[in-house]
Amino acid sequence: MKKYSVLFVLFMLPIVAYLFFASGVNSFAKLPIITKSVPEITNFKSIDSEQVLLNNKITILGFTGTNLTDKKGNYFNLIEKIYTKNREFKDFQMVFIAPFGTENQAKEMLVKLGTIENTSGWKFVFASTEDVQTFYSKLKLEGKLDANFGTTNVYIVDKTRNLRGRKGFVKGEEEYKEGYNTTFVSELYNEMTDDVKIILAEYRLALKRNHNASRQI
Repeated sequence: MKKYSVLFVLFMLPIVAYLFFASGVNSFAKLPIITKSVPEITNFKSIDSEQVLLNNKITILGFTGTNLTDKKGNYFNLIEKIYTKNREFKDFQMVFIAPFGTENQAKEMLVKLGTIENTSGWKFVFASTEDVQTFYSKLKLEGKLDANFGTTNVYIVDKTRNLRGRKGFVKGEEEYKEGYNTTFVSELYNEMTDDVKIILAEYRLALKRNHNASRQI
């Protein structure tokens, strides 16, 4: 009897641990949609002419503004607390939309970030300030870009280009979160880490279901 009890514990413990981390501590089984059908960034230019797309990617989306140096600490917070933990997930990427004229700043930032981690999944794309503002307005968010067309917030966009966050009632209290402030390490470490886990677990589960369905067929 003792033997079976030990085997039961050894079998169930990994499952319980997975469900705990996959579900997150924010009480959402699935991260709510804040904005449906975020526009694609097909017409935005990248540093090396690589085509960068949101579709079929889990994207952390940000807006640099005209002075990337001002947000250097924010990028280091992100790479340490979010990017490094998730970059090996093949469909995960960081995309920052920047105004034309900041290309050299972006290149320098990639070099600095590259001293910490491989930045192959960290992308900068460029557009006119008018197009940056137009794109942001289509996200239909409560927050606004600053005077330099940037923000310290970053946003989670799923594979079908839905912007995800927190919306609803948790323990009887209304909660709404459309973005994550990269200035605060605690917000990245706790809330954003938790929400990224939920998104990744959601797609891992979908892949597992599809694999099982294929095997059954």
